[in-house]
Amino acid sequence: MGCAVFLAVCLEIAAIGSSLEGASGSADAGVATAGETVAAQTETTPGSKAQSGQEKPSANEDASLAFNLASVPAYSGSATIEVNGNAPFFSGSDLVAESHESYSELDSLGRCGVAVACVRADLMSTEERGSIGMVKPSGWHTVRCDGLVDGNYLYNRCHLIGYQLTGENANEQNLITGTRYVNTEGMGPYETKVSDYVESTGNHVLYRSTSVFEGDNLVATGVLLETESVEDGGAGVKFCVWCCNVQPDVGIDYAIGDSWLEEGTAAQASTDEPDNTASEDRAQSAELAESTESGKTTGIESASEEKTYALNTKKFHYPSCSSVNDMAEKNKQEFAGTREEVVAQGYDPCKRCSP
Repeated sequence: MGCAVFLAVCLEIAAIGSSLEGASGSADAGVATAGETVAAQTETTPGSKAQSGQEKPSANEDASLAFNLASVPAYSGSATIEVNGNAPFFSGSDLVAESHESYSELDSLGRCGVAVACVRADLMSTEERGSIGMVKPSGWHTVRCDGLVDGNYLYNRCHLIGYQLTGENANEQNLITGTRYVNTEGMGPYETKVSDYVESTGNHVLYRSTSVFEGDNLVATGVLLETESVEDGGAGVKFCVWCCNVQPDVGIDYAIGDSWLEEGTAAQASTDEPDNTASEDRAQSAELAESTESGKTTGIESASEEKTYALNTKKFHYPSCSSVNDMAEKNKQEFAGTREEVVAQGYDPCKRCSP
């Protein structure tokens, strides 16, 4: 079987056929509770920069990961929690000094699963990162909350494997709806550790990032990150951590991605554009979950309507703008998203059509 992984939080395999038949039939029957495990089944899509046409060694070939979501403590102020004594769940056969990368196919709900790479300099990014605004991961919403979240937006298009490690940018199989907090405080520091190690040693690092969804939720509860340096048996870098997909002071409905300010939170209203100075590949237009009609979103402001814009030489235009007709076809790009998003990507509005 290929090395792709469809990940779901599910009941023990033996219980699926029998126990669920006697379940109440509620929507929560498949949601993980105490004692349930994360099961990984194989079949991934190889990354675009796999080093040959041969199938690469996989860290996904076990039928079940020895990781129990119910055993992870609830979020209590730390963006990450060590799992399994900080030791990854790799087998010895996974640790092969050969560069490769692979990504799960999206499931029937459009959700990501597992991303795996054996990272070395030959996989790492060498170009400036491009736009990712056209990708809408499962559970994605765009809503702004000034003064509460770094960058003023809750959600990022969060790379399961950071852009600097494999150069995978607008790959929908590598992007989840993640909070700004999990992106910068949770996953970001570990990606930097791996990047620094690879650049300083030239060695390989096996890196697996597993997005975990409970039941049919569209927003991941969190991400399991596992890493081990290959040539030195983990002496250089080795960790196994749970990254909590939360945002302090903001409540999230993981089923659909809606959000609200927690009671007692005082958000500051602002009409300023999102901060576009955050560094390296984690810098994005972070984006807060969309307001609901229930009124739970007090203090959270809906972002502007999504539209399609034409891009050229750091300007954005309405597609009907006369300036678009003057562009060389090779220089034209299309961007689907909000005005705030395209501005956050560094583009200025055309003075002729004033989008």
